[in-house]
Amino acid sequence: MKSRLLLIACLLFLVWLNTARGQNAIDSTSVILRVELSSGNEFYGPIARQDSLHIVIQDQKLGEVSIPRNQIKKMEVLEKAAMVNGTIWLMNPQSTRYFWAPNGYGLKTGEGYYQNVWVLYNQFSVGVTNNFSLGAGMIPLFFFAGTSTPVWLIPKISLPVVKDKFNVGMGAIIGTVIGETNTGFGIVYGVTTFGNRNNNVNLGLGYGYAAGDWAKSPLINLSAMARTGPRGYLVTDNYFIGIGDQTVAILSAGGRTIVRNSAGIDYGLIFPISADIGEFIAIPWLGITIPFGTKANLQNSPASPLNK
Repeated sequence: MKSRLLLIACLLFLVWLNTARGQNAIDSTSVILRVELSSGNEFYGPIARQDSLHIVIQDQKLGEVSIPRNQIKKMEVLEKAAMVNGTIWLMNPQSTRYFWAPNGYGLKTGEGYYQNVWVLYNQFSVGVTNNFSLGAGMIPLFFFAGTSTPVWLIPKISLPVVKDKFNVGMGAIIGTVIGETNTGFGIVYGVTTFGNRNNNVNLGLGYGYAAGDWAKSPLINLSAMARTGPRGYLVTDNYFIGIGDQTVAILSAGGRTIVRNSAGIDYGLIFPISADIGEFIAIPWLGITIPFGTKANLQNSPASPLNK
C-alpha cells in the first residue's frame, strides 16, 4: 500500500515539475483555420495571406497552400488550438475533468461535451455561463430487461483566482435510481486547481450521501494532467475514501489522446487498494469525450478575420 502511494506521489511530483516548466508552452495568438474543400480534402494552419479569390494558409504538413475560395465547402477558426514550434496543438477537449473527477476550470458559455465510458456510462455538460455549467448522466440499464437505471445531474461553479494559474470550483452530483424508491445518492464537493488547462494538479474534497445518510468521512481526490505533445496528455485520477476504520484508495494512471475534430480518447488502468484486497488488481479504463457547441461557418461572415 505505502509503495503504491509513493509511486503515485512521485508521478504527481513529476507532473507538477512539468506544469511549472510548461505554463507558457502554448502562447500563440495566430488565427488557425480548418479549411474543408468540396473535394473532401482538409487543411490546417494559420493564415499566411489572402485576397478576394484565394486564401493561403501555412499547412503544418504541406507548407504554404493556396486555396481558391470557390472550392471551399467550410472554413472555421480553431479557437482551441495554437501553434507551437510550427506544429498545431489542439486544446484539451475535456480540460475541466480528468478521467472522472472535476477540477476548478469550467466550460465557457455555449461549450459542451459528451463523455462515454465503456459504452454504458453516459454524461454531458454545457456551459450556461463562463462560471456555471450544468450536465446530466445516466447508465441505461433499462435496456437490460427493464433493470433500474441510475440518473444524475451535475451542477458546477468555477471561479478563477489567478488566471491560468489557480482556479477553485464547487459542485454536486445529484442522483437517483429510476425504478427504485429511496435511492437518492450524490456528492457535494470543492476543488482547487494549480496550473493551466494543459498542465495542472488538483485537490478535491467531497462528502457523499446515499438513501438520506451522509458519509462520516470525506472523499479526498488528488489528480493531475500534463501535456506531452501536440495530441497527448498524461492523466492520473486518485481517490481516498474512509470506510469504517480503514481507508480505501482507488488510484489510476494513463493518458488522453486528441483525435480528429478534437475528440479525446482516455485510457488507463485503475488500481483499487485496501487492507481487504490481498492481491494486485488492475482494471482497464476506456472512454471518449466529444466536444460540441455552435461552431460558426466563417466563410461568409463579414466579421470574420478570414474576409479582411
